[in-house]
Amino acid sequence: MKAEIITIGDEILLGQIVDSNSAWIGQQLDLKNISVKQITSISDRKDAIYSSLKLASNRADLIIVTGGLGPTKDDVTKETISSYFQSPLVLDEKVLLHVKKIFSKNRPGQEIPTSNYAQAEVLACAEVLFNDVGTAPGMWIEYEGKIYVFLPGVPFEMKFLMEQRVFPKLIDKISSTKVYHAHIITVGLGESFLAERIKDIEDRLPTHIKLAYLPKLGLVRLRLTSQGEDYDSLKKDTDLFAQEIILRLQDYVVADKDISFEEVIVQTFAANKLKVAFAESCTGGNLAGAITLVPGASQIFDCGIIAYSNSIKTNILGVEESVLTEYGAVSEQTVIQMAAGIQKISNADYTVATSGIAGPGGGTTEKPVGTVWIAVQGKYEVVTKKFEFRNDRRINIERTIAQALIMLWKLFKKELS
Repeated sequence: MKAEIITIGDEILLGQIVDSNSAWIGQQLDLKNISVKQITSISDRKDAIYSSLKLASNRADLIIVTGGLGPTKDDVTKETISSYFQSPLVLDEKVLLHVKKIFSKNRPGQEIPTSNYAQAEVLACAEVLFNDVGTAPGMWIEYEGKIYVFLPGVPFEMKFLMEQRVFPKLIDKISSTKVYHAHIITVGLGESFLAERIKDIEDRLPTHIKLAYLPKLGLVRLRLTSQGEDYDSLKKDTDLFAQEIILRLQDYVVADKDISFEEVIVQTFAANKLKVAFAESCTGGNLAGAITLVPGASQIFDCGIIAYSNSIKTNILGVEESVLTEYGAVSEQTVIQMAAGIQKISNADYTVATSGIAGPGGGTTEKPVGTVWIAVQGKYEVVTKKFEFRNDRRINIERTIAQALIMLWKLFKKELS
């Protein structure tokens, strides 16, 4: 079964919101051996919706559409699909009762607006996907050998309907073809260098196993994907090639499962009963935030201090005023003392300090925008490194976070050995 995801909404196209729905749906479909062939984001216009459905029907067996099911005039999805499927809109009494109950609960004593009645309208040809957690129901339509699923764009409502209504119906329709993925996460080596090191292994891959390179700031994720009828055989063959790649790249491999680098650090440090603390200037707490977003971070995270001003660097972290005067806040000497300072006031085994010029202003000839110093202090030594990123502010911060985590990991591995 091949799927296509269509998201409707001008707010997505304008960049006002991030399309997290498609990412989540794609991940869940992959777990059920349904491959997503295309993801399309379109405006809430009749012509865009109509043409997208037509094109998707030529590419996919399952078309999942999110958004455009609200009660306002700019939500034209129902009107458009009524024309597309040549099926009239009808009022579903069960849904209407549900809408009224929700409205009276949230706004007691007020009359339900006429526009909200539209949320109880569904296509006559559709099977209603009842929405227990919202007012807009989903719809399941089988038309000319294709399956169309229409869902509200609100993420928690969409997820509820997918998990409780859509996936149970898909079970009987999924083909016998099995899909298996093997994941390898590497840090410290660029995509082209990785490809060169494992070229001979990649050349020997059988036709049913494909290797994908998925680069991200500071790391490259390798994904081996195989398809066939026998899952156990697929797993065995794919894992053999994965292990060969891991052995070849062993100095750069940090995980052999589908998790983030931050999760690797949290899980590994927790297993070794190690604590970490951060003293941040240019990263503004985002480094600590990257770690504390991971479930279980409380096992390793001790504290974080955002020392943006020099007075905080001096009064809280103990950076000497003479160091700031002679070398400046963005210097090796300063980050060394920042890392040492937070280690003294915390229970951390490892500390990380960042200081830099994120931009767009603040740069000088000697220290241009993008200049960053990072220090990592471990149990036995401290390591430092200077970077010159020269990107915009957001990317400078993201690159600093990525490199700080890589330095932390490398020092941990060095001291562990």
